Amino acid sequence: MKAILTGHARGLGAAIAEDLLERGIGVLGIARHGNTSLASRFPTLLEQITLDLSDTGAVAGWLAGDTLKRYLAGSKTSLLINNAGIVQPVGPMQAQDIATIGHAVSLNVAAPLMLASAFTEASSDAADRRIVHISSGAGRSVYPGWSVYCATKAALDHHARVVVLDQTPNLRICSLAPGVIDTDMQAEIRATALEQFPLRERFEALKRTGSLADPRECARRLVDYLLDDGFGQSPVADLRDRGS
Repeated sequence: MKAILTGHARGLGAAIAEDLLERGIGVLGIARHGNTSLASRFPTLLEQITLDLSDTGAVAGWLAGDTLKRYLAGSKTSLLINNAGIVQPVGPMQAQDIATIGHAVSLNVAAPLMLASAFTEASSDAADRRIVHISSGAGRSVYPGWSVYCATKAALDHHARVVVLDQTPNLRICSLAPGVIDTDMQAEIRATALEQFPLRERFEALKRTGSLADPRECARRLVDYLLDDGFGQSPVADLRDRGS
């Protein structure tokens, strides 16, 4: 079994990578920066690719090579976890930075869809193929100031729904909301000005009351679900609905 994971250098992605590696599952991590801690602990299981996933030209160029196919060769179960993403730009539409909009759409939508397509072709010999998009409740509910983030996460949800209709052999997919996790992204949200994100106080309260999920516990539950026989029965799911 082998896994491809984006955004493995920090946050939830680092926790997912650690959980997979501790289970003896090989990981090909793709991010702008490497994870030196995991590389030193799992030198034979972790491979890393330095790539800016918001640069669609660079992503397309890398995917045109044979790295994915070589990495997945001989793996009977192949996993793709599209985790990398950003919440910016935050604020009303007229105040959003245009370049940051393009960056967010490239990272949050284009890269996962490009990787999903390339992964499906590269893993064609595998008996069991699974893709999980790390989505968000923001893809299913609207939040003032988060028009770009909500839209990009909703795109992942809809992509998974349509892929299911395509009925690709031996392929299961789910766009999964993991819940509200205590990561750097949450700190970034709490640091946002109220005029940009009017619901900031709700997220401050989650931190203050200890209601944010621990990244390692969330990663354990997420990987449990990814490896479960029932994975993919619903193309869009919320990890919080699955209990502990």
